[in-house]
Amino acid sequence: MEEIEVGLRFARLALENGEAQEARRRYAELLTDTSLTGLAQLRQEAEYGCALATEACGDRGEAIRLLKGLRADTERPMSVEWQVAVAVALCRCYRDEGELGEAVRVGEALLGGTTRPAWTDALIELGSTLLSVYRTRGDLLRARHFASELLSAAELLGTPRAIVAASWNAAFVAQETGRGEEGMSLLERAMAIHSENGDHRNLARLRVAYATMIVRTRASDVEAARDLLLRAQREMSESSASVLDKARCQIELGRTELALGNPRQAVENTRAADEMLRDSRGEHWADANLVQGQALLILHEDEEAAVALNHATEAFDPAPMRRWAQSWMTVAEAYDRLHDHDQSIIAAQKALACVGL
Repeated sequence: MEEIEVGLRFARLALENGEAQEARRRYAELLTDTSLTGLAQLRQEAEYGCALATEACGDRGEAIRLLKGLRADTERPMSVEWQVAVAVALCRCYRDEGELGEAVRVGEALLGGTTRPAWTDALIELGSTLLSVYRTRGDLLRARHFASELLSAAELLGTPRAIVAASWNAAFVAQETGRGEEGMSLLERAMAIHSENGDHRNLARLRVAYATMIVRTRASDVEAARDLLLRAQREMSESSASVLDKARCQIELGRTELALGNPRQAVENTRAADEMLRDSRGEHWADANLVQGQALLILHEDEEAAVALNHATEAFDPAPMRRWAQSWMTVAEAYDRLHDHDQSIIAAQKALACVGL
């Protein structure tokens, strides 16, 4: 038992230090140890850690399978705390895989009843993850009401963990519903609290979120956003940040360099993200190619720009959702610059469909 606990500790340290592949290997080795058979709690910890390490390696499909297995194991019932932790990870993986309906079902299974359970830090984190899913699928009315509920619950709890979790995604709901400065205030508060109390991985992710908000709402502070992103990039390399977290940072760096008039650097950043996400070919891969296409157009590398734009449009969700409208308009403008007017018109029509026109 002591040997297993030591093994778990080393696996956790590897994951926290950003050595995702090593952590995954160590957890997998532990799970083959027959000594774990009768140690339900330690086996759950190993399976959960293996799922997180697998997610950090970018294999979200396998991470989902492992997390679903944990939830379905009736022979080893989980405590409420473990149920919530697994639900947070599963909801996040489904969201990042683009399976938004499944992500909502996981979150609402614990939070969507006629009466809410008593709020805890862990449930606020689950609620914040669910809020990000509502926002991702463009359900801004529900997101705005739920964000208000989460912020009120976090204030009543008064814990740093709850306030940061609620403020994080509520900030982007505020920004997307026309209240950008309110969103900035929420993220600034979250940054101040998390800088004193948080772990390195989430602090780096929060810096990326804050930099993203700066680019969207304060064009005069774009250089400050780049500094934040470069710092986050360094921190992520030394933490348990996932491949997707690192790719998002590169994409936002690309956008920032583009805003600062550095298209060549923007191409380098987005190509790095492209390499990280090529196997998944999801919406973030599309985002990387869209920014790359814009930068290549500025550099007059039209053929490569057309390839990047084609990759982006192939990966866009075919459903006409409001959150895709701006991306389709960006594509329409890019094709117009390439003098491909037919594709430009098609992209503009898809942008209109996304907003119900």
